[in-house]
Amino acid sequence: MERKMERMQIETQCVHSGKYRDSVTRGTNTPIFTSSSYEYLDKEIVYPRYFNTPNQEAVVRKMCALEGAESGILFSSGMAAISTAVLSLARSGDHVVMLDELYGGTHSFATNAFDRLGIRYSFAGTDADAVAQAILPETKAIVIESPTNPLMSVLDIRRVAETAQERGITTIIDNTFASPINQKPLSLGMDIVVHSGTKYMGGHGDLCCGIALASEALTAGIRSMAVYLGGSVNAITCYLLERSLKTLALRVERQSANAMKIASFLLSHQAVRKVHYPGLPDFEGYAIARKQMKGFGGMLSFELDAKSVSSARFLRNLKIITPAVSLGGVETIICCPAETSHSKISDIERERIGISESLLRLSVGIENANDLIEDLKQALADSAVH
Repeated sequence: MERKMERMQIETQCVHSGKYRDSVTRGTNTPIFTSSSYEYLDKEIVYPRYFNTPNQEAVVRKMCALEGAESGILFSSGMAAISTAVLSLARSGDHVVMLDELYGGTHSFATNAFDRLGIRYSFAGTDADAVAQAILPETKAIVIESPTNPLMSVLDIRRVAETAQERGITTIIDNTFASPINQKPLSLGMDIVVHSGTKYMGGHGDLCCGIALASEALTAGIRSMAVYLGGSVNAITCYLLERSLKTLALRVERQSANAMKIASFLLSHQAVRKVHYPGLPDFEGYAIARKQMKGFGGMLSFELDAKSVSSARFLRNLKIITPAVSLGGVETIICCPAETSHSKISDIERERIGISESLLRLSVGIENANDLIEDLKQALADSAVH
C-alpha cells in the first residue's frame, strides 16, 4: 500500500500521495482493478457502487492529501457530487441557502428538483452578509462557490464558515475553479468541498467525474445517500484521473500565469467593456482573493462592447482558442455562458445575475500566452461591427 511521508509540499503530493503500491509486480503506478465482483469472506464487501474499490480509493486519498480532508467519495460527475452532498443534508421541510452565481447546473438542480422534494431554498448575493441574511431557522446547508462561475466573484469564505458554525449549519463549497492548488476551503472553515473532476482534476478534456471531500462523519452521510443514487466511477476512469492529478500543480501554475497576462491584455482593449478576473487589482474581490487564494486561477470572463464587436463573429474568427463547453483543460477554450453553462436558467434570472449574451468565459490552457493574446487580438480586429 501507500508509503507515507509527513509534510510533503503540494507538488510532491500530486505525484506521490494516494497511490496503491502493488506488492506483487511492484510497479510505480496504481494497477487497474477491473473487477466489479470481489470475494467477501472474512473481509469488508468491496463493490464499485459502494465507492470503495482500490482505484476509487487511490484517487480519494490523493485528493484528501491535496485538500487537507479526512475522507471523500469519488463520483461519476461534479453534479453527482454536489447533488448527493446536498441531499445527504437536506430533507423535506429543510431550507438551503445558495449563491445567485452558482454554476448553472447547480442553480437548475435547486429550481427544478427542490420543490418536488419539499426542500425550501433561497438565493443570496455573492457577499458574506447577504448569505447570513438569507439564513432561516430551518436552514440545514449553505452552498457557495468562490470564485463563481462565470462572473469570477469572490466570497469571503472564512466569514461564511464562521456564520454557519455559529448556527450549526453545514457548508458546501464548489472549489472547481480554484482547485486545491490555489485554494483550500477546509482550512478556512468550510465543511464539505466538491469538485467537478471533469475540469482541472482530469485536465485533458477526456474524463467525466466529481468528488466530495469532508470529515469522516460527513462523508459517511454522503456515502449513505450515494449508495442509493449510484453515481460511481469505473476503474479505468479512476486510473486516468489519478495519472492526471500528478501534473495538477504544474498545469494550474501555468494556467494561472497565462490567465493573468490575458486578463491584463483584455483590460486594455477598447472593444472589451469589462474583465472579470480576481488577479486584477481593480477587480472588486481582489483584496479577499489575495487573502484566501495562493494563485488567481486559469478562469476569467469578459464582456465585449456589443456596439463595436459581434460576439458571434468573434468566436468564429478565433484560430487557436476553441469555442467549446467545459473548462480546466490544457487547451484554451471559450464559451458564451448564456448559451452553454447557464442556458437552463431563465432569461430573467440571467439578466438579474448579470449574464448577458456578450459575456464570454475563457478557460486558459498551458499554451504560450503570447500566442493566445495574438489570437484574441486578431479575432477582435476582424469582428468589428460596421
